[in-house]
Amino acid sequence: MKLPTRVQIVDVGPRDGLQNEKQPVSAETKIGLVHRLQEAGLEEIEVTSFVSPKWVPQMADNAEVMHGIQRKAGVRYSVLTPNLKGFEAAIAAPREEWPDEIVVFGAASEAFSQKNINCSIAESIERFAPVVAAALDKGIRVRGAMSCTVGCPYEGEIAPAKVGYLAQLMKGIGVQRVDVADTIGVGTPRKVQAAMEATLAHFGVDAISGHFHDTYGQALVNTLAALELGVWNFQSSSAGLGGCPYAKGATGNVATEDVVYMLHGMGIETGIDLDKLIDAGVYISEALGREPNSRASKAIRTKRAG
Repeated sequence: MKLPTRVQIVDVGPRDGLQNEKQPVSAETKIGLVHRLQEAGLEEIEVTSFVSPKWVPQMADNAEVMHGIQRKAGVRYSVLTPNLKGFEAAIAAPREEWPDEIVVFGAASEAFSQKNINCSIAESIERFAPVVAAALDKGIRVRGAMSCTVGCPYEGEIAPAKVGYLAQLMKGIGVQRVDVADTIGVGTPRKVQAAMEATLAHFGVDAISGHFHDTYGQALVNTLAALELGVWNFQSSSAGLGGCPYAKGATGNVATEDVVYMLHGMGIETGIDLDKLIDAGVYISEALGREPNSRASKAIRTKRAG
């Protein structure tokens, strides 16, 4: 079996990881996390979300965070823009503060789409079409997050055909690459591969990333299952931050530290300094007043302490 020799990781901690935190996290702390991640070697970072502060208060400082980042050459900075108003807010700043990529999101589950954004899957795509067109017109890349691709808190198991349907719709409006996300962490390797294969019918392997939550402890084996299909782009969150407000019991994204430890142990390059990455996770966890949710972090820090 030929696995990828290099993997690109998108750290989604600053956005997906922090968006559901009840306690306010300062813009300065978020900027500090982004800086530490890029110093650790991350080349893609999901920074913030341009959504209504009424719905996601934690992201109300989006413009301040984008303004405060000292950008590093070769790093791609992405933001979530669920509608045209959000996209316009994201490009209201000077050009050098614009995101390199925007993210629109849809669900493979009709019930989840209704609960999450109050519209059907088809209607969500209609909403995103002008956002995608506007971004491409400005030279900004577009990624589509496909949630609930293997399981939904309302519908249960999701058929691969539904994933393929969403991928086809995303491709149709000009989305350049997509995330196959196990939003509630119920996936197992064969189910994840089926969702990936349904997506591969519409996007090349270079335009697909895996996004796995670790609710049932399956995120690393699901990462390996995707690697077996040639997928080489993955999303994870420093210190295992995150969850899903619409999925009861869903824990955080798989920890970037754990993914990197596994990949390096397999001889797969990431360009990431694991020690610096662990320090970034400790930094944000201390700000939140808790331990990093990463086994690799805990083991390596214990070893450091002698």
